Amino acid sequence: MTQKSPLPLANCVVVELGHSVAAPFAGQILADLGAEVIKVEKPAGDDARHWGPPFVDGASATFQSLNRSKRSLVLDLRDPRCFAQLNALIDERADVVLQNMRPGQVEQLALDAATLRSRKPSLVYCNLGAFGGAGPLADRPGYDPLMQAFSGIMSVVGEPGGNPVRVGPSIVDMGSGMWAALGIVSLLMRRQATGEGGLVDVSLFETAAAWMTMYAAQYLASGKLPGKNGSGQTGIVPYRAYRTADGDLVVAAGNNDLFRRLAAVLRHPEWAQDPRFADNPSRVENAAALYALLEPCFLEQTNAQWTELLDAAGVPCAPVQDVAGMLAHPQTQALGLVQPVAGSSIPMIGLPMRLDGERPVPRSCSPRLGEMNAAAAVNERTTTP
Repeated sequence: MTQKSPLPLANCVVVELGHSVAAPFAGQILADLGAEVIKVEKPAGDDARHWGPPFVDGASATFQSLNRSKRSLVLDLRDPRCFAQLNALIDERADVVLQNMRPGQVEQLALDAATLRSRKPSLVYCNLGAFGGAGPLADRPGYDPLMQAFSGIMSVVGEPGGNPVRVGPSIVDMGSGMWAALGIVSLLMRRQATGEGGLVDVSLFETAAAWMTMYAAQYLASGKLPGKNGSGQTGIVPYRAYRTADGDLVVAAGNNDLFRRLAAVLRHPEWAQDPRFADNPSRVENAAALYALLEPCFLEQTNAQWTELLDAAGVPCAPVQDVAGMLAHPQTQALGLVQPVAGSSIPMIGLPMRLDGERPVPRSCSPRLGEMNAAAAVNERTTTP
């Protein structure tokens, strides 16, 4: 598969001083949008290369999913020659520097935004930190599960009365990568008009806190702490998963009309006239009673049977699928979301957007460690008299 339209970042060079998930995911977004992303790695490589099993094509599947369409350059930044090489690369070619090194490390190495932008004002520099650049925790490192805990996410995930549960996908890391990419693209757009680059600051904690936007508003409005709702949603009832004869099905009857339709499908139209369930605030107040009525009904038929009935009635629903089911579903296939990647033994989930009706095509698999160093060594041998 080839890209028909030119990608918007085709002339942009990004130097990624990134590791683990957040900055690499941001770099991969930029790479999928056409940027040349040079991933600078320590001699041992990004730790994520070893986050397995499973491994595929010489590195962990996790690493492969976060680093496609990049090039790898190994540099020991404590070595003066490597340090000079990196600075020359930035000064001569880079449009963007993206980093998620430990707090204070770029300042110690003189690779911080102030130092680099004093030499190159057109540079867009992105700090992707843990707790942000100010405050009592600014110097602490952070990771996705820590931020899910610290931000309050874990306080609202799981079943009522249950132990704290982490959201499975790395939503804080990957969300921070998305915010970083958005900030970088925004400053690149501004640079087109002014010629000046700028500084983007993103942090895991700020991203995690932003995921709590609705919960924070509910608490500030009511003074009541939100709790765990299992598969449900605070403030909307009925809006959750039910066990069926062969699986689990989420039904989102988020307004009075949808609840009326749901009650009719379940052969209990009288529920829509019950004062306890007459409107959403009443249903929220009497959620336990309503769910006690709904749950036995759904056990009577299978996911497919209920889906057919609810679809016909216009009530939104979806089966709880596993990864295999999602990947194999005709909807996933129709969208072309899972894409072959040149050089990779497995396909990957592509960028979840289309530009002019076309999904950006991954240009290559994740890089071998130090492949740019190897290429440079070959070039040096072939050009030396």
